[in-house]
Amino acid sequence: MTAIAVIENKISVVEHCLETLERYKKFSQKEIEENVDIRGAVERYLYLAAQSTIDLAEAVIAYDELRKPSSMSETFQILMERNIILPELSQKLVQMVGFRNVIAHDYAKVNYDIVFDVLQNRLNDIQQLIGAIKSHLDL
Repeated sequence: MTAIAVIENKISVVEHCLETLERYKKFSQKEIEENVDIRGAVERYLYLAAQSTIDLAEAVIAYDELRKPSSMSETFQILMERNIILPELSQKLVQMVGFRNVIAHDYAKVNYDIVFDVLQNRLNDIQQLIGAIKSHLDL
């Protein structure tokens, strides 16, 4: 598989997560919090969306032969340094890494105000990254 094919595959994975999450936007915050099945699905797909976005950024860094990030957050700083994404998008994606870490490691501390906000308002940040990468690589 070529490096571009790997990136295209990672874009497809991210887009699948985003499409799945769209189905959960119809639920209220209360419904998400109180229904264990909905809550679990939302958390899992938010985690997968965040992780696959990080994986995508790392694939672009490898393809462009940029310096290796020392953390997940740094992947978006590197893309910003190379003018692939704007500073404000980089900052939002760095915050997404923090959100991903809470879902992955601090399950008891999950704040559903934040979960609901991410579901309703932050998925577009990931779409912006996909658009920037497609533009950068002429995909």
